[in-house]
Amino acid sequence: MEEVKPQIFRVKLPRGKEVLGILEQRLGANHMLVKCLDGKSRNCRVPGRLKRALWLREGDIVIVEPWELQGDERGDVIFKYNPAQVDWLKNRGYLKTAASEF
Repeated sequence: MEEVKPQIFRVKLPRGKEVLGILEQRLGANHMLVKCLDGKSRNCRVPGRLKRALWLREGDIVIVEPWELQGDERGDVIFKYNPAQVDWLKNRGYLKTAASEF
């Protein structure tokens, strides 16, 4: 049988100050360490409105929104990509720098 790949119609991309990142370590109490593509490592959290909807594991590709204050050190995880979307990002060149870094 042939393996059927899911078709990707829309993939959410980072807007404005948002950056792509990879989840490095879960710290507990809804906090995690995320290595962002801008070269900074941020202590991020999942906002309360997404707490039950967003289940994260180490190695997941996410969108991080840096805070207004302490933006280089902290941020919020606002979106997680599924594996088909990660492949799309790699094919389009959004994660080329990530492949060499990670």
